[in-house]
Amino acid sequence: MIAVRRIGTSVLGVLILLGLFELVGRTGVAGETWPPLTSVIDYGVGEPGRVILTRAVKATAAEALTGLAIGVLAGVVAAALGLVIPWLRSGMNQLAILLSTLPLIALGPVLVNTVGNERTPAVIAALGSGFAVFVAMSSAFSRPATNLDDLFAVLGASRTTTMVRLRAPAAVPAFFDGLALAAPAALLGAVVGEWFGAPRGIGLLLVSSMQNFEIVQLWAAALCVSIVSLAAYGTLTGVRRASVRRFT
Repeated sequence: MIAVRRIGTSVLGVLILLGLFELVGRTGVAGETWPPLTSVIDYGVGEPGRVILTRAVKATAAEALTGLAIGVLAGVVAAALGLVIPWLRSGMNQLAILLSTLPLIALGPVLVNTVGNERTPAVIAALGSGFAVFVAMSSAFSRPATNLDDLFAVLGASRTTTMVRLRAPAAVPAFFDGLALAAPAALLGAVVGEWFGAPRGIGLLLVSSMQNFEIVQLWAAALCVSIVSLAAYGTLTGVRRASVRRFT
């Protein structure tokens, strides 16, 4: 009953927000730069808007997935190394903090000149997603020792064996926690990376729409990437809940 009430409240909040969006656009109180929501939706489902948005979303999603895969791998490996080799842990933490504090807007031009326009979105996506996964996995691997840890120690298990057979399975829910945060971060990173001259993608479409004052197209592109981000977060959150039942 509580879960149903929570879902109903969330749906009601979303409907109110969408209604306010439509009302502001219809009344014109925010000017020409705020179109009605129905106009944005009509553009997205009609021609040629649907074709343009679909092509852009596919390109951005591909770049985000590439960056997400790289970031997840780097985050898991770095956290695992910090557990297996304790003296590396502090250095890994400092490196992760340093990379997370780099301003993406300032980093973009540097990446364009080093890895090229087409690879920049994936690299920025990897930086954003890798930090989220690293923090989640480091927290899971650094949890206090339990009776099972003591048992592994008594049986003479090495740090690597303890990590693979005990800590890693127990960290699966934390992994999906980090992944649920990393996916939207990767998508945002890909969009930001596309601002620096990528040949395709939602980021390029946003810049083009702003420059040509295509307001409805601009809002439609922003709405599309928001929906994709929410869908990724919701899906991975559901997977995380399933993993909690399986591994705890």
